[in-house]
Order: sequence, then C-alpha cells, then structure tokens
Amino acid sequence: MRVLIDTTFARRGPSGTAVYLERLVPELRALGVDVVEAANARRRAPAGGGLGSVRNLAADRAWTALGLAGRARAAGAGLVHHPLPAGSRAIRVPQVVTVHDLAFERVPERFDPRFRAYARRAHRSAARRAAVVIAVSQATAEDVRERWGIDPARIVVAAHGPGQASEPPPPRTDPPTHFLYVGDDEPRKDLGLLLSAHARHRAEAGAAALPLVLAGSAPDPGRPGVRT
Repeated sequence: MRVLIDTTFARRGPSGTAVYLERLVPELRALGVDVVEAANARRRAPAGGGLGSVRNLAADRAWTALGLAGRARAAGAGLVHHPLPAGSRAIRVPQVVTVHDLAFERVPERFDPRFRAYARRAHRSAARRAAVVIAVSQATAEDVRERWGIDPARIVVAAHGPGQASEPPPPRTDPPTHFLYVGDDEPRKDLGLLLSAHARHRAEAGAAALPLVLAGSAPDPGRPGVRT
C-alpha cells in the first residue's frame, strides 16, 4: 500500500513536528513502506499571531481540503498520514493522524485563548474522523481517550523513536561547561523560570558560574551569562 504523508510542517521552520517527519519518512522507507511525500510549497513561515496566523490557518485548511486530496488521488495513495491532527472529507482513503500531546487541554492558561478554542474543536474533530490515531506516549493515548472520547481500539502508541526509556547517565569524565536548553519560548515551556534560576545560580556561584546556552528557536534574552 502506498502511504502519502503531508510534510508541509517540515517547511515551517525548526519544530518537533519537523524533526518527527525528518525521522519518520526514511524509517518507514527502510521498512519497505511505499511512502510519497506531499508538501504545500506556498506555505509561509509561522506569523506569531495576528492576521498573518489567520492567513496561514486558512492556507493550511485549503491545502488539506483540496491540494492534499488531489495529491493523494494523483499518487494512488491507499492511506494519508497527517503528522498533526487534520483531515479532509475530500480524501477518499483512510486517514491517520498523530497526536503528540494535548498540552492546550491540560494547561490551557499557557495558550492563546483563540488557538486553544480552535485546536480543541479542529484537532478533536480530526482525531474522531481518523481511521487510526497515533499517540506518541501512553499518557497522550490516555488523554486522547479520556478528553476526546476516542475508542481505544483506534489508538496506537508509537513513541518518538529509540532512546525513550530512562537510562542512567554515563559516568562524567570532564567537568561540566554549561547548562543547555533546547526548545522555543512558548509560555508553556516557562523559559522565564529557567532564566530566573540561572540568574540565581550566577549570584551564588560567582566566578564558577556556568553559562546557559539556549538552542533551538528561543530568542536571545540579553541576560548576562546566557547565549544562543
């Protein structure tokens, strides 16, 4: 069976979903799965809110409803995989969605109310229509079942690749050189708390204080001892 995967999200800049796609596609092919990639080449970068985000949302919906459906027909796909909850009634083959987490349901105060309202409605609807819902952890699977009412028989738990199990850290041979944060500055990540903790570390450690390195898309906060 030929599987069409919507890889548009990999074009939207650094993100966990982009990494997920970059790893998933070659691994499926290595297993012998006939994978076809389809991406909306006109998709703009994330706008960070406002009219730009509304425009991007409209473009995403149009792509899923029309462009992706056309690509699936042209490719002769037997299944369409959405790396985030999405779907189209124009796609006539089974659709699978991946749910990475339901953070906007669990900690709603950390999200813009407009995004929260949209995601709760649109993502839940897509998951309910999907033939299969892939959850990346048992906790997410339970959230999908309890909060969205998805039949457990349609939920498959597939973790984010190897290395998910907690293992003892290897013995350290060299002294530490820095603290590392990998991610963005979404409110739910509470980067401010980390910066406050590092400022306290600098005050207490003095000349022995370690720098904090922000890797990913988090901006440089312009604080002493913090670099990107």
